[in-house]
Amino acid sequence: MAPMNLLDRESWELASYVVTVVGLPLAIATFLMEQRKERRNEEEEIWQRLSDAYIDFLEIVLANPDLHLRTARATAPLTPEQEERKLVILDMLVTLFERAYLVAWESDMTAEQRRRWNSWEDWMREWCRREDFARRLPVLLRGEDPDFAAYIGRIAEEERAAAAADQEPAASPPPPSAL
Repeated sequence: MAPMNLLDRESWELASYVVTVVGLPLAIATFLMEQRKERRNEEEEIWQRLSDAYIDFLEIVLANPDLHLRTARATAPLTPEQEERKLVILDMLVTLFERAYLVAWESDMTAEQRRRWNSWEDWMREWCRREDFARRLPVLLRGEDPDFAAYIGRIAEEERAAAAADQEPAASPPPPSAL
């Protein structure tokens, strides 16, 4: 066998075949893995921003204790100024929920996406259980995304039904049978 000359045509053809057969698929696989990693990082950043926005919202809630925003039941009547502030704060919450829905909700989520989304749905359910929020929800949803409005409306209805079921008196046990 003759020694291989790096400048001859056959050596270059062999090298191009090796690159085509091995290098190109490896480059494509590397590119796809990097794209997937970048997409996960972008999703993580989106989730972090949304979570930070909810924390910012809770700080506003804490800064307005006179509005009783963390009280589950309707409270004593508020002044017109307090009612206005409460409505604005609840509007901010619905806007935040809508943003989370539009950015993060998908009908076919991965397990990780579903785990993250469940936190948002839990928060929506928590607020929908509040009498004053549920009562104002139709007004707060005016002009919002129709799919989001239907989604949170369904949650509000489920929570309303669950609350009604909790209020029903427990059925009496059947009388003991006579032997």
